[in-house]
Amino acid sequence: MPTILTINSGSSSIKASLFAKDGTRRNFRYEHLRDHKEAFDLLMIDLSGEVPDLVAHRFVHGGEVTDAARLADVAERTRLEAIVHLAPLHLPGNLMGLDLCQQCFAVPQVVCFDTAFHATLPELAWRLPIPQEFGLRRFGFHGLNYAHVASRLPAVLGDTARGRIVVAHLGSGASLCLLEALKSVDTSMGFTPAGGIPMGTRSGDLDPGVMLELAKRFDASQLSDLVFHHMGLLALSEGMSSEMSELLASGSPAAKFAISYFCREVRAAIGSLAAKAGGIDALVFTGGIGEHAATIRESICAPLGFLGISLDQAANAASSLYIGRQGAKPTLVIPADEEAMMHELCMPFVN
Repeated sequence: MPTILTINSGSSSIKASLFAKDGTRRNFRYEHLRDHKEAFDLLMIDLSGEVPDLVAHRFVHGGEVTDAARLADVAERTRLEAIVHLAPLHLPGNLMGLDLCQQCFAVPQVVCFDTAFHATLPELAWRLPIPQEFGLRRFGFHGLNYAHVASRLPAVLGDTARGRIVVAHLGSGASLCLLEALKSVDTSMGFTPAGGIPMGTRSGDLDPGVMLELAKRFDASQLSDLVFHHMGLLALSEGMSSEMSELLASGSPAAKFAISYFCREVRAAIGSLAAKAGGIDALVFTGGIGEHAATIRESICAPLGFLGISLDQAANAASSLYIGRQGAKPTLVIPADEEAMMHELCMPFVN
């Protein structure tokens, strides 16, 4: 069994896991640091000189590539550099992690793509209502965690797992995915990770006219910074915070408004996917907010009785695996684990 280091550079944190030869796993997490390099410096210290046989990196965007994982050779590194504009909040940090690990470890580096899980989207889901010659489409994101959740569902739900499952990945970045037969058939994010529902600092979907108006007021660089760093919960809370935990602790009118807005939009996205599928057979919460914020789950689910969703208050408060009331549609909390999926995907690259 090889020793594999997984690197997961998110928009607001860096997580790493070291899967050792003896089957044990050590997890590392770095948050609220000045930059990604500071986190990687701390990781090198925490590894205490241990050298993996392979390093796997989560990459938020793989462009048109449908491979779940690829060897990060020179050609692949060059290709990834060329698509940074598709995910400017994430890919620079992803590339920095790749470069730093190549400097520290003379071992194979493998890149694992969040977009690949959504390669099964039907044309009705990936097409955008714009001229095809522009070459733009819906990609979908958070695919490594959706793949992990899908891998867990058969053991948890039995035959129901192959039905219509809505998975809500809620965190600083947030999206929803509709699974059928354990494959992605629709998702809320689009061409970039800025679309879909509101997030920590990203607005989610907006009227194109709003973007046209903003484009009159800001240049391209300013507008990109606005879209990725100054919208979402941060804007809705009047600049108070992009962190759901801080908004929940505040209790101010602005914080309450941002929370209510977020829950309403998530609820609407669940309803939209249910309408497309003709109903749902189960609902799954995952991601930092989805896993830990019981009051958010309750607020989202409270009006969803018409879909057969009803929570058990005690189970929800405890963030149990099963939080649905007996007799209601299964509602679950499954912790995100992109690292476990990355570990699985990179095994074919181990000599």
